Amino acid sequence: MRRAVCPGSYDPATNGHLDIVERAAQLFDEVVVAVGVNKSKKGLFELEERLDMLREITSKLPNVRIDSWEGLLVDYCRENDIVAIAKGLRSVSDFDYELQMAQMNRELTGVETLLMANNPVYGFVSSSLVKEVAALGGDVENLVPPVVYERLSEKFPKLGR
Repeated sequence: MRRAVCPGSYDPATNGHLDIVERAAQLFDEVVVAVGVNKSKKGLFELEERLDMLREITSKLPNVRIDSWEGLLVDYCRENDIVAIAKGLRSVSDFDYELQMAQMNRELTGVETLLMANNPVYGFVSSSLVKEVAALGGDVENLVPPVVYERLSEKFPKLGR
């Protein structure tokens, strides 16, 4: 079985994230959507909330499972027999950063990284931008899956009004 991981903070998950996960799921036998745990950072959504939303978002994808990890991603890959890391690229700056990470990860454990060009429709979408716009009452409904929009609406009652 060939496994890949789609790592991220997913705080919150966006339609761009979902696009990469769906495309990776077509390429691998199993895709693990793994939420990174950074105890020094306080996110908008708690870890369990992010995991729950991701489970709902990916429920139609039978070869996708949701998990979390702490520490080095390559250690998680080794422990879970994951051969590739699948990441989306929105811009040249993403490429510069992700290329360095891919080279480091390959050097550390031999795990390969698949850098996937984003769907241009989502080229400007990031979790941090979604949170910022939502906090200011902007409408982000077309940028995130419905369950994420519902949860954002609970956090930001003026969302989209």
